[in-house]
Amino acid sequence: MLPRIFALVSATDDLTLLPAFAELGIDGFQVRDKTATTRELLALTASVIERVEAYAACVIVDDRLDVALAAGAAGVHLGASDLPVADARRIADAASPGLVVGATCRDRAAVEAAAADGADYAGFGPVFATSSKAGLPDPLGVSAVSDAAGVLPLIAIGGISASSAAEVRAAGAHGVAVIGGLWRPPDPLLAAKELVEAVG
Repeated sequence: MLPRIFALVSATDDLTLLPAFAELGIDGFQVRDKTATTRELLALTASVIERVEAYAACVIVDDRLDVALAAGAAGVHLGASDLPVADARRIADAASPGLVVGATCRDRAAVEAAAADGADYAGFGPVFATSSKAGLPDPLGVSAVSDAAGVLPLIAIGGISASSAAEVRAAGAHGVAVIGGLWRPPDPLLAAKELVEAVG
């Protein structure tokens, strides 16, 4: 079952909060650390898996199929400059059947292409303005979610918080991926609780 909420996790985040996030109902964790070495990313992924596996949470790795496979993660999320989805699907099916493959998409055509190449879901965004990642295009808006819905499960990302999560879900998103909406508030556990309630 594809998670409704992915919390993005890097080495600078407080990993001790992850079990509490999972207990509150956050059912997915995406390990994303652009500055980590391969070994550091592998160790970080193993640590995340260890902290949330008792809750049957889904852990995926951003960008790196090799690390996802080596760590025994549930899946990988691929951006436009990463391994092509079709190649990742072929490798994953041979090495770890059932591995979840996600693809970053910004419009319906990209979602359709990802589906044809074997993606299981589309990470769709940025829906709203965000400062969590540099170099992103202008926000797509909620209407873009509606336009792209119905091909693959959409995981909306970009400026998502409890106040906007219900809106993107109503527009057709399967779920949300959250960075600042969880890690920046003074009480991340309260933010997680509110986010779970908003996603429903």
